Formats: sequence, C-alpha cells, structure tokens
Amino acid sequence: MAKTRLTQRRIAALRPRETTIDIRDAGLKGFGVRVYPTGLRRYFIHAQAEGTRIWKVVGDADDMNVDDARTQARVMLAELKGRVPTAPQAPLFEAVAEEVFRRYARNWKPRTLEVNRGYYGKQILPWFRGRPIVGITSQDIRAWFASLHRIPVAADRSLPVLSVIMTQAEIYGYRPEGSNPCHGIRRYRRKGRERFLSEEEVRRLGEVLARHEGDHPMCVAIIRLLLLTGCRKREIATLRWKEYREGHLHLADSKTGPRMVWLSSPARRILEEQPRISTWVFPSTRTRMSVGRSMVDAFWMRLRSEAGLQDVRLHDLRHSFASIAIMTGENVLTVGRLLGHNDPGTTLKYTHITSDAAVHAAQKLGPVLGGSAA
Repeated sequence: MAKTRLTQRRIAALRPRETTIDIRDAGLKGFGVRVYPTGLRRYFIHAQAEGTRIWKVVGDADDMNVDDARTQARVMLAELKGRVPTAPQAPLFEAVAEEVFRRYARNWKPRTLEVNRGYYGKQILPWFRGRPIVGITSQDIRAWFASLHRIPVAADRSLPVLSVIMTQAEIYGYRPEGSNPCHGIRRYRRKGRERFLSEEEVRRLGEVLARHEGDHPMCVAIIRLLLLTGCRKREIATLRWKEYREGHLHLADSKTGPRMVWLSSPARRILEEQPRISTWVFPSTRTRMSVGRSMVDAFWMRLRSEAGLQDVRLHDLRHSFASIAIMTGENVLTVGRLLGHNDPGTTLKYTHITSDAAVHAAQKLGPVLGGSAA
C-alpha cells in the first residue's frame, strides 16, 4: 500500500486503475484515500482496536478537502481508542448478499436471477465488498449510484437488486428495521425508447404482413397476435395449445406469473386457423420445440424495413396495443390488466396520445376550464 503526504494537489492528480488502490497518508497514521476503478475517491481510516482491524469511510474526496478529511479522521481514530469494536459480529456485505441470493432466489424466475447476478457481480459487489452491511448508509448508496452515471441503464437495473439485498438484510436481522438506504434514490432520467405506431403505420404494417402470409404464415400470425394482444414475444412464440381454451389464453408462466389474456375475435380467428400438429401452437420445423424466437426476429427485421418502420422493435407492438387501448377510452387499470402488470405505475409508461388527440382534448377542455359555454 503506497504512503505519501496527502495534499489537495496530490488528491486531484490521482487517476483510477483497473483495480482499487489505497494510498495512506504519511502525516496521520491510519488515514488514507481509496481510488476505485470507476474514478471515485474516498477518504478512509484503517486501524486496529482490541486486535480487530476496522475500516471506515470518512467522506468523498469530491465533497471534502483533504485538510477537513484529515481532521475528521483524527477525531474518528481517537474515538476508537479503548473502545471494544462491534465489527467482528457484523457480517460483511458479500456474505449477506450471498445469503439473500440463496434464500430469495425462489422469488425470481431463472432468467431474472441470472441477470440480477450479473448486475450484482459487475456493478454492486466491487463497490461494497468488505463492508459490514450494517454500516452502509444512504450517503454510501448515493455515492455508488453517482459513480455509475456513465452507464445509467445498468445503474437503474442494479439499484432494485441492491434494494432487495438491503430489505432482506433487515428481515434476516442484519440491519435495523426500516433502514434500507436505497429508499429515496431517484433513478436516472433516460430518453425513452418507447415507440408507438400511428394508425397509418399500423395500416402499412398490415399491408406488408398480408403480402408475406403465403411464404411465412407462422411468423405473420405471431406478429399479428403480438399487435392484437399486447403479449410479449416469448408468450406468443412458446404458446401451447393447452393454454388456449374458452376463447382466452391461460398463460402458465408469464413474466409476472400465471395470467389470463382476453382475446378479441380477430385474435381468436388467427389461432383457430393454425393447424394442430403439435403441442405447440407455433412448432419448429426442425425440432420438437416451439418456433425459434430468433427466426421471428429475423423475419421482423426484414418486415419492418419493407414497411418503413426501421426504428420499431417487436416489443413496441406491445406499447402500441396499450396506447391504442388508452386512446379508445380504456383506463389505466384495465389496460394494466390486459398487459399483465401488477403495478399500475408500470402501465403509465406504455400510454401515449397522438398530437391530434391532444389537440382535440385541449379544444374540448378549453371552454370548460375558461368558464364559457362550449
């Protein structure tokens, strides 16, 4: 571990490396600065008390100058003298996190668990490894979250994983009740990727689908059902005949668990026209499984180009389903149920009104809010 007299100029000159580095202050024993690969710099104290090594954060170098940090560190080090530390009984963050993944895994689908493990290993663990979980504060979470500003998507998806770990730590008795330090952390504002088809674009898409019905009937049927049901691609591509009964879909394993999908007459007609030659509604021609989703993706790439919809993803058909439902008078709760959302707030991001609809609403509300007769 490097040791040098820490000055403000020295702190400013520190640059991140591939691994975390600690630089101790030559002027105050036990005081130093830690530089993370992300570029964050934090002052710390590191000392022995009753034979136990104790490491504590003093503050962030971006928020505190080195003289103030050294003064604060001197006070913290003095407080440790003669005090029996509680750190040995406090489990480290990574130990509790592993317990959470082991005990809480049944609440996540296998793919979700895999993704969450990925965010934990890449974005969360390197920052909090070696820290007693009881000592992690809201300030620590804010500093961690700020360090991920260059990768806002990963930051936003990592935060709920960390929050689950902290909440379960309370349940397991490792943190005080109601102390989750992730509460109140606002996610990054990102330019929305939601794309909604206009009536003209839906018409164009329908014309292109009709042209390919003869050579790619299965893919055409899948895409039409996506637009008519608001289902996710996997839910339709892996649909089994036993899940279609009484005129509705009874999905046994959707993203939010088992749910029923109400079908319109056109959607039912598409299903009734499919030959029942397999347990799958859309069977693969090469395996005994359902049609490959990659094949549907490849067909969509060709289709959207032909329809002049190069920026439209398959998932945007789900957005459009919700948008059209809202514009035709359905409320958010109803649309959320159609989409299989457990939280109405999730449905709000799928809603959209066209500029024509907005103008019409403004004209309709103007006289009423202005106090004159319509």
